[in-house]
Amino acid sequence: MTSAEGHADLGALAERLAELERTHAELESQLADPEVAGDPASYRQVAKRHAQIAEVVDVANRWRAALDNAQAARELAAQSDGDDRAAFEGEASQHQQHASELAQQLRGLLIPADPQDHKDVIVEVRAGAGGDEAGLFAGELFRMYRRFAEARGWSVEELSVSEQAPGVVKEVVFQLTGGDGIYSVLKHESGVHRVQRVPITESGGRIHTSTASVAVMPEAEEVDVELDPNDVRLDTFRASGPGGQSVNTTDSAVRLTHVPTGVVVSSQDQKSQLQNRERAMRVLRARLLAAEQQRAEAERASERAAQIGTGDRSEKVRTYNFPQRRVTDHRIGLTVHNLDDVLDGKLDQIVGALAEEEQRRRLAALSANGS
Repeated sequence: MTSAEGHADLGALAERLAELERTHAELESQLADPEVAGDPASYRQVAKRHAQIAEVVDVANRWRAALDNAQAARELAAQSDGDDRAAFEGEASQHQQHASELAQQLRGLLIPADPQDHKDVIVEVRAGAGGDEAGLFAGELFRMYRRFAEARGWSVEELSVSEQAPGVVKEVVFQLTGGDGIYSVLKHESGVHRVQRVPITESGGRIHTSTASVAVMPEAEEVDVELDPNDVRLDTFRASGPGGQSVNTTDSAVRLTHVPTGVVVSSQDQKSQLQNRERAMRVLRARLLAAEQQRAEAERASERAAQIGTGDRSEKVRTYNFPQRRVTDHRIGLTVHNLDDVLDGKLDQIVGALAEEEQRRRLAALSANGS
C-alpha cells in the first residue's frame, strides 16, 4: 500500500489531516515572525496551539514513513528469490502492521474531543421509584462511585446528603477532583439505573424493580457560566436532621434559586452559612452548565450522533440484576456477571467500553459529515 492509498484508507479524515498540517505550517511561520516573538502573550498562544497539533503531524509523518517502508520492502521482495525474498516479505509485513497501528492512533487524534472532558465533576444520585428500596440502591451507587474514585486516587467531597432513614438515601451530591479528565471517564454514567432484587421486607420472595437517577456534570468555572448575582435569590433557613454544634440552632442552611431558569439548590451540611452558600453555588453553576450543554446538543443533530444514547435522564441506561448476579448496560448491550465487584467500584470494564463506543460513534459521525 502506498502513502496515497493510506490516505484513501483514512477516508473523510484525510481532509481534516490536511487542514491540520496546513495550520501547523502556518503556526511555525508565525513562531518565526519577529512581531509574534516580541509579543509574549501572542507567542504563548501560538506556541500552545502549535504544540497541540504537533503530535498529530508527528504521528501522520511516521504513518506515511511506515507505509512507504512497507511498499519499498514489497518491491525488493518482488525482485528477490529464496531467503532474501522471505526476509523482505517479513519486513514488509512488520512495516504494514506498524502503519496500521499508527493509522488507528491517528484516527483517535483526529476525532474532535469533548471540550469538557478534562474537567472535574459534580455527581448527583437520587432515589427514584421504589420507596425505601430505591433509597438503599441510591446509597449503594454512591458507595460504588466513591470506591471507584478512591481506587483511582481521586478526592471525594460530599456536598449534600439527604436521607429518608439511616442508610436510605434520598439524594446525595458529591464532587470528584484530582484526576486527569474525570468527566471523560464518568460522563456516560448519567441516566436512570435500575435494580432488580428481592427486598428484605418481601416475604413472598418476589423480585422488585427500583430505580435511582445519576447526573454527572462537569464542574463549571466562572468563565463557563455567565451568572448574574441579581438572578440568584438567596434564602436561609435552619438546618434539619443530625448535625454538629450550631448546625440545627442557627439559620446556616442556604437555598439558592436561579430565577430565570427556576433551578434550585440547597445546602445545609456545613456549620456556617458562608460554607453552605459556597457549596450551593458550585452545584448551581454545574447544573446551569449541564442545562446549557443539553440545549446546545439538542440544536446540533450531527453532534447527537456522537453521544451514547439520547442523554435523556428518563432513559434506563443500566440494570443491576441480583438474582442472576449480572449488570447490563443497555446502550451498548454489554453484560458482565460480576455484580458484587461492580458495586464495589470495579467499573473499569464498563466505563472503558462506553468510552470506546463514544469514540467509534464520533469517528462514524466525522466520516459521514466529510463524505
